[in-house]
Amino acid sequence: MLIGVKDADDVGVYLLDEQTAIAFTTDFFTPVVDDPYAFGQIAVANALSDLYAKGVEPHIALNLVGFPAKKLPLRLLSEILRGGADKAHEAGVVILGGHTVDDLEPKYGLAVLGVARPEQIIPNSSARPGDRLVLTKPLGLGIITTGIKLERVSPEVEAEAVRVMTTLNRAAAHAMRRVGVHAATDVTGYGLLGHLRTMLLASGVSATIRLSHIPVLTAAWELVAERIVPGGTLANHAYLAPFVDWDSSLSEEAQLVLCDAQTSGGILIAVPPEKVGALCAALDESHTLAAVIGEITAEAAGRIRVLP
Repeated sequence: MLIGVKDADDVGVYLLDEQTAIAFTTDFFTPVVDDPYAFGQIAVANALSDLYAKGVEPHIALNLVGFPAKKLPLRLLSEILRGGADKAHEAGVVILGGHTVDDLEPKYGLAVLGVARPEQIIPNSSARPGDRLVLTKPLGLGIITTGIKLERVSPEVEAEAVRVMTTLNRAAAHAMRRVGVHAATDVTGYGLLGHLRTMLLASGVSATIRLSHIPVLTAAWELVAERIVPGGTLANHAYLAPFVDWDSSLSEEAQLVLCDAQTSGGILIAVPPEKVGALCAALDESHTLAAVIGEITAEAAGRIRVLP
């Protein structure tokens, strides 16, 4: 076992032989949008991200489904699975089958397997002082999906959030493999700072990030100002309080955005400073966001400083 529970990573990696490792992961959740087809696409893009964050190409998957068949029409389930199948096809992933249970509310996701050479796998535990931190998607998805549920979001804002959530992190995985990076993780339920802290603890390092360098969906600022914030984001903010040194100029709204619980967020990458230009260029070639948001430092492990 190369990566397991003790490593606090998002995948398990098992060595078959000296040249072959299998990476295995799973993720599923309840709907974050009303459109069942879009929900299926988002759930699959999110499930594949754990492997992409390791630089691993996913190959096969199984559907994991919970559905209230006595309460909702089966055509909705068909649309969820159609969305998932289309997104898996885009990723070159074959869904072999799966399992469905009767549940109180819809749930959908995948168990996913990929194969890679052991030396190609990018852990979350190898960030080094001096590394630059690069983020590949904007923040604010949790706040916006909460706004969708409360019917406080325009169709245009919802469409943009769906576009971000359904975008595969495949291009980021390709860029990381081509350039060579030290560590990476995808940004999902624990928010940017939660996943960054996990990387820092695993690597025995700290980090400084700058709010002005971090991309955020514009609508998220408007919603958080109205206190439209998911419970997961509030929980992240409370949990991280002892480990984050906030600049005194940063508002509570800004803090919540950086702790926002994402769905199908981007990849957070620790890259050597001499390679950051090449990584950003590779991401730009594939029309993928490349925001240099801070750097790894050598202070107390797991400590995060946030500057304006």
